[in-house]
Amino acid sequence: MNLKLLVRIACLLGAVAAPIFVAIPAIAQTYPGKAVRIIIPFPPGGISDALSRYTAQHLSSVMGQQFLVENRPGAGTTIGADLVAKAAADGYALYFFDVTTHAINATLYSKLPYDSVKGFSPIGMVAQTPLILVVHPSIPAKSVKDLIALAKARPGEVNYASSGNGTILHLSGETLKSMAGINMVHIPYKGSAPAVAAVLGGEASLVFSTTPAALPHVNAGKLRAMAVTSAKRSPVLPNVPAMAETLKGFDIILYSGMMGPAGLPRDIVARLNGEISRMLALPKTKEVWASFGADPISMTPEQFTQHIQSDIAKLGKMVRAAGAKVD
Repeated sequence: MNLKLLVRIACLLGAVAAPIFVAIPAIAQTYPGKAVRIIIPFPPGGISDALSRYTAQHLSSVMGQQFLVENRPGAGTTIGADLVAKAAADGYALYFFDVTTHAINATLYSKLPYDSVKGFSPIGMVAQTPLILVVHPSIPAKSVKDLIALAKARPGEVNYASSGNGTILHLSGETLKSMAGINMVHIPYKGSAPAVAAVLGGEASLVFSTTPAALPHVNAGKLRAMAVTSAKRSPVLPNVPAMAETLKGFDIILYSGMMGPAGLPRDIVARLNGEISRMLALPKTKEVWASFGADPISMTPEQFTQHIQSDIAKLGKMVRAAGAKVD
């Protein structure tokens, strides 16, 4: 074969191969190229569902593809978490989760099918929200102090609903039991809305609820708000005391955020984090968040990773102190 022919073949091969090498970095630039699933480990009606649907709508409008919310409740959020941990790390299966519950489960469950830190790629924080302690109007207690006295007078007769084993609602109830020295029976449900419905129906005496699930019933007089779980009173319910006003040191905040499976490409993480951060800075978002009793909170993926690790250590101590455990 002569030299000219070899050169010509080499040029032709180069022309064919060139588009392949050019196309590789372009794949990340065109994300998302199809619809994206956002897994929520709770049923509709709670704070995670409300925040995630607003976030999904915003991402759909700015990223040119549908971000579809998929509720996968159960087992204290571990079903939804496991689905995402085992998903392909391509950005098409994301997890909008209760960061606090995710951290609680790392200690509460003796064995999980995933690593709470290494099994995921944190993308960004979205909100922080206190819970509201609400009781059925028939409960003869007007304050947290009254409720503690009632539980002591009737050990084992006062029960509380939660959104499932390992959730922040569960930990709040166990923390109240531990700090107040009372005995209450735990009744787990599959989300805040079903737990609130149980109190409305008289199946349970009380629940530490997320704001969207309980506030309409409080405003309608169907539930009595006793306290918020933040260290200070909430601007949404300025007349409702903080738990810390009765039990010093009681301070439990629900954090919400988004992450994907471990190994999610950095450019996809950065793109999603940037869009979420811009969303949180919008006046409209701040208005909507306030209606949920939530505060927007933006973090870099690195800061978010550190927050999760810190929460696992902090809440792990609370879980052990409360004696809560799920095998």
